[in-house]
Amino acid sequence: GKHTVNLDNKTADVTVKPFTLEMGIKFELHVTISGRKINVSEVPELYIPQEWMRDKLELNFYKSEHGGGEVENVDYDNRSRTAVITFLRPG
Repeated sequence: GKHTVNLDNKTADVTVKPFTLEMGIKFELHVTISGRKINVSEVPELYIPQEWMRDKLELNFYKSEHGGGEVENVDYDNRSRTAVITFLRPG
């Protein structure tokens, strides 16, 4: 429908249009834990730049609610679909 919105003492007529959100991707990782490092294998093959995959892995393992912590380094190899996540502190 159509709506009128007040913006800084001015009005603007706007129309709502539907759009599709892209769905997120869920995947399973196989992990080996050792002190400050985690070896991750069988990372799904996603057709995104390697830097994005490193960022995704870092964000996933940074989350404290999943037992993560501050990440020092992510070494990702897209050919073998493996990664080594190094944390700042062991735990």
